[in-house]
Parts: sequence; C-alpha cells; structure tokens
Amino acid sequence: MARGALSCQVPCVHGIIGHQRSAGRLELSWGAKGLRGLYQQAPLRALFPHPDTDEPATAALVNVAGGLAGGDSLDSEITLGAGSRLTITTPAAEKVYRTLGPATRIGATVRVGAGARLEWLPQEVILFDNAHLERRQDFSLAEGAELLLAEMLVFGRSARGEVFRQGQVLDTWRLRGPDGLLWADALAMGAVELADPFRFGAAQAMATVLLAMPGAEAHLPVLREIGAATVPRAGLLLGRALGEVGAVRDFVARAVVGLRAAAFGLPGVLPRLWRC
Repeated sequence: MARGALSCQVPCVHGIIGHQRSAGRLELSWGAKGLRGLYQQAPLRALFPHPDTDEPATAALVNVAGGLAGGDSLDSEITLGAGSRLTITTPAAEKVYRTLGPATRIGATVRVGAGARLEWLPQEVILFDNAHLERRQDFSLAEGAELLLAEMLVFGRSARGEVFRQGQVLDTWRLRGPDGLLWADALAMGAVELADPFRFGAAQAMATVLLAMPGAEAHLPVLREIGAATVPRAGLLLGRALGEVGAVRDFVARAVVGLRAAAFGLPGVLPRLWRC
C-alpha cells in the first residue's frame, strides 16, 4: 500500500500499536526492442516518458509514497539484454525521513548484457535529520557493456537550513565484470562523522560519478576539468565531490553532460526529467 511520510498505526498481533510500512519492488527487463517484462509493487513504479530526439529510451523510477520513513524499503531488479540502450532516472529527489528506530532500506540489483549501455542517473537522495539509511547496490556488466552512473547524497534539507545532526548511513556498492569484481565501495557514517573537520568537514552533500566501459580512462580529462577524478583500473573512471550542496550538484550535472557527449556521443544535456 502506498502512503505518505507519516506511517499509519495498525494493531499488532499482541495488541501493541505498530506502524504500517511500505515495501516497494520493481522487476524490469529491457531488450534491444524495448520493454520485455515488468513487475511493480507499490509504492515503486516505472514510467516510460517519450525521450528527446537522439536520446535513448528512458525509464523513470517513481516512489508514489512521496518519501521513505524508517522501516520502509525499495528493492529493484533490472536486466538489460544484449545490445540494448536505456537511461534510468527519477523525476525528483528521493526523501528519507527521520526514523523512530528501524532503517530505511534501498536495494538494487542491475545486470547489463553484452554490448548494452545503461545510464543510471537518479536525482539526489535527501537525508532528513535523524534518518537511518541502508542502501546496497550491485551492478554486473557482461562483455562490452557500458555504464554511466551518478549518485548524490544530501545531508539535511539545505533549502530550509536543516542539518543532518543525528542519523546513520550505510551505503555499499559492488561492480562486477565478466572476470569478477571491478570495484567495491562502502560508506558507513553517523552524523558525528559529518561534523568532524577531519572527516566530512560539515559537508552538505557528496556525490559519485562512475564510467565503466572499454577505454573509459581516455575520458579522464572531462572529469579532471571540474573536480576530483581517478582511474582505479583500466576501463573504469571515478569522480567524487564533497562540499556545499550547490557545488556538488553542479559537479554531477557537468560530469554527466560531459561524459554523455564524450563517451557515448549523446547530446551534451542532462536527461529531460532533470530539466523539467
């Protein structure tokens, strides 16, 4: 059942008042000729807006509940067939509200077939004060597959002057290729680490941009012009930003625009839903 930020109270089996939680699930299969299969469980939905000229097909992942509270979960399983092209994004930022105890869980398992190309470009995740997020995302690339990925975490509602003073984050990534693990990353932090001048230095946001494809390292100058970037291994380009929310968002936007054009030959613009 989809619902908003406030959980409904329902009787538990022992007569204790509990909170109703949402558990969204999406299973999406995409082939060279388009959609092959779709299963969706509220509050998670997939929409397919018409792409702009010269743009690949787009799938927009929508949380119709409008946000996630403690104990809620979203789980996605996405498969791209050989030679297919797809951009996955969101129409708005995802909001993770404060928790009364349980974590909010987000999971994604993504498989990109041989010679396929995926752009994984959701808009930012905003952590409200006292949020507790556990996110696990696993990407697998077949031979010749290409992936452009951008993710951004915002620590508090900066537009309202809210600071992420209490809360926890566990954010883990795995990227695998035909021969095994290509990249692994994990962030485990609490609000105390965010404020520490020797850790996050009171940053308002952080972001990761990743390009995985044969010859990805040739596009290192695109990221070096706008921020910190490195080549962890052949075929893998990684950019990172940490700081004021506007500056981090600008880094992501410029990185996505530059890499889409340089690596994929796409128009040098953000996905249409980012521009609406």
